[in-house]
Amino acid sequence: MLALYGHPFSSYTWKALIALYANDIEFDFKVVDPDHPENAQFVATAGPLGKFPVLQDGENVIFESTSIIEYLSQRHAKNQLLVPDEPSAALGMRMLDRVFDNYVMNVMQIVVNEYIRDSENPDQARCAEAREQLTRTYAWLEGWLEYYPPMDHITLIECAAAPSLFYADWVHPIADDFPRLQQWRAHLLSLPEVARCVEEARPFRPYFPLGAPDRD
Repeated sequence: MLALYGHPFSSYTWKALIALYANDIEFDFKVVDPDHPENAQFVATAGPLGKFPVLQDGENVIFESTSIIEYLSQRHAKNQLLVPDEPSAALGMRMLDRVFDNYVMNVMQIVVNEYIRDSENPDQARCAEAREQLTRTYAWLEGWLEYYPPMDHITLIECAAAPSLFYADWVHPIADDFPRLQQWRAHLLSLPEVARCVEEARPFRPYFPLGAPDRD
């Protein structure tokens, strides 16, 4: 059986979980926390910086959530094609995956990291710069969504978009100037695979460094 190492409150763990849930793939979820030091030890040796999620499939160990999804698409996907076989379509999907990871998730994390570093005195200049970058990305996504209607099918794009937009909207709310993006975020959260991740993470909301809003 596959084993996924991660944490239910982790955005990048969600990304892999959504792919697993969408395809009804059986796996053992190995939570990485202080109560499971053996899982943390495994993750620490899997990649250069010991970050999760990590997927173990027999002797194969895959880290980085995008690589995990590519691996699942190639070897284990049963219900939905996570990454298309056609090269040009796959290229466009991978490009959007990078947008959500690099320009949404990782930028949002700059603000989160500042509050982890010093919740009483975060670097406001760094936070403001990150929020401005998020606004620019929201604007770009608003335009892109004109050509990408909401759908119930789970692909690499939905796996990347759902967790990144979920948490980014907590850090820097998506303004009414971007109605398509607001509606798409709500649509993503309504998908059963994503809703399951939201519920599994709900007990950990008090630990969100900025304070979790009273909403999804």
